Amino acid sequence: MVEKDQDRSTCRLAGYAALIDRYGLDVIPNWHRSLVTTSGIHRIDSSGGIVEEVYPPKYWPGDTLGDHLEFALKYDGTNLAILASLFQEVGEEEILEYVRSKPTGKYARRLWYLYEFLTGKTLPLDDVKQGNYIDLLEPDEYYTITPARQVRRQRINDNLLGDRRFCPTVRRTDTLRDFEAADLPARCREVVSAYSPELLRRALGYLYSKETKSSFEIEHIKPTSTRTERFVTLLQLAEQEDFCEKSRLIELQNRIVEPRFRDCDYRKSQNYVGETVAWQRERIHFVGPKPEDLADLMDGLVAAHKRMEASGVSAVIHAAVIAYGFVFLHPFEDGNGRIHRFLIHNILARRGFTPQRVMFPISASMLKNPADYDASLEAFSRHLMPLVEYSLDEEGHMIVHNDTVRWYRYIDMTPQVEALFRFIKQTIDTELARELEFLANYDETKRAIQEIVDMPDRKIDLFIRFCLQNNGRLSARKSASYFDFLSDEEIARMEQAVLAAYESTTFNDD
Repeated sequence: MVEKDQDRSTCRLAGYAALIDRYGLDVIPNWHRSLVTTSGIHRIDSSGGIVEEVYPPKYWPGDTLGDHLEFALKYDGTNLAILASLFQEVGEEEILEYVRSKPTGKYARRLWYLYEFLTGKTLPLDDVKQGNYIDLLEPDEYYTITPARQVRRQRINDNLLGDRRFCPTVRRTDTLRDFEAADLPARCREVVSAYSPELLRRALGYLYSKETKSSFEIEHIKPTSTRTERFVTLLQLAEQEDFCEKSRLIELQNRIVEPRFRDCDYRKSQNYVGETVAWQRERIHFVGPKPEDLADLMDGLVAAHKRMEASGVSAVIHAAVIAYGFVFLHPFEDGNGRIHRFLIHNILARRGFTPQRVMFPISASMLKNPADYDASLEAFSRHLMPLVEYSLDEEGHMIVHNDTVRWYRYIDMTPQVEALFRFIKQTIDTELARELEFLANYDETKRAIQEIVDMPDRKIDLFIRFCLQNNGRLSARKSASYFDFLSDEEIARMEQAVLAAYESTTFNDD
């Protein structure tokens, strides 16, 4: 530790880290932090989700704003939220000076475009008249749309996932490359192909119910039979209809919440997620954007959805960006979490990620891995919360006092995309595979029992259920209460049929 501290004393901040320090910016930390040593070797450390990279002396970019901006784009990536914060603080002349010094340079053209994109201002510069078009984001480093939107002014290919109202970024990490190489849609088709169409049809109803129950249970809600049926009906529509537009989202909210909590528009008041820890004391976990910023952000979310749907962006990237983006914007007073999880199904199904007429219960994976699900949300909220200045009155009404909109506009959603890939893999390999196997075993058990005693289906189902609840055996009490017409020999043979079909099953799971 002493040696590392001594090394740090010979280092200078570079890129975003230098600019944040120089201009006193309060920002969500960038995933990558750069330093340049005055004497030493290249070193990389990783802690708390941030990679700190120390470069040898030859990497020192210089002292000007332009020097560090160019270094940032080269080595720290394109962080739209930090750039938006910086551009509010620096003078236009400093940007102009850098762009004019390298009028055809790819980094100067990118920063020129980003300055106008993020500020809405037009710099007093003539359009670039010649040269190749260059990609705004490097496709090898970021997930981008294709075809890109060509911008003649800077001869830039705008391949961002959204527009200036809502524009998240997703980095091509090793984790995401590995998930893409695993070809999860093919794995899903492989699991499903082992079962008959008839069994899949029967399984679908159960999977819809399981997903509905899990999505509500994540929020500690026990839905009525009517609300359950409404949500199942919505899941059945997820494959056919696009719900990511304002009127459909409002309709969706109205159908899944209690009637008294239905909204007719996006919320007009400040909301937050918190818990009461003492009398008139709240612990705030997350604050949504200010209501006056919400309509513009939500219009941007819908536009990003349409932009990604029309492009070659991976279905999982698309689903994560929109579904997590939705829950971070929190546009309604109630139902945001359930709609967030519904949108994952909606987009994956409509993009053909899952086989037709197959719905896998992703909320069950989230429910069984609550720490991972919470971490996917907190990857944004824990960095956001120190930047939000708010007050609560005695009735719990919140007022946000500072400008926060850029933090919601320009989110690095790489952690959320990685999390969704993990949930999808777990769902395919455990929830979906296990449920289909369970149902196939159930059919096998019913046939075996019918050959022993030709009982009504309802009685057979009851016998199997009681055995599965009791480690494969029928308890004496259940036997006396429900199956007194069976002989001990028949019961023993039927128990053996259950045990044979479910020999690899852990009982009492459900």
